[in-house]
Amino acid sequence: MSVAAIRLTPTDNVAVCCRTVEPGERIGVDGHDLLVTEQVALGHKLAVVPLRTGDKVIKYGMPIGSMTHDAPAGGWVHMHNMQSDYIPAHLRDAHGDHA
Repeated sequence: MSVAAIRLTPTDNVAVCCRTVEPGERIGVDGHDLLVTEQVALGHKLAVVPLRTGDKVIKYGMPIGSMTHDAPAGGWVHMHNMQSDYIPAHLRDAHGDHA
């Protein structure tokens, strides 16, 4: 079976999915045993630890945004529960594409 998700740096609190993962699937990411809570598509972010509203999302070892809603470890992290700290949300749709 292929690797499900990878953390790009050891300090990241999200991992990037290397394939679509399904709810109920158990995956390992850098020593974290995660139970996937919802379908997360290839290339999308998955919480490695529980993230709370206001927490910074760390990817590439840098903050890329802030949580607008809680996400459990194993949950999908995207525009429905985080906001970019750099790109205004009104310029992106729910899939992350520029309007």
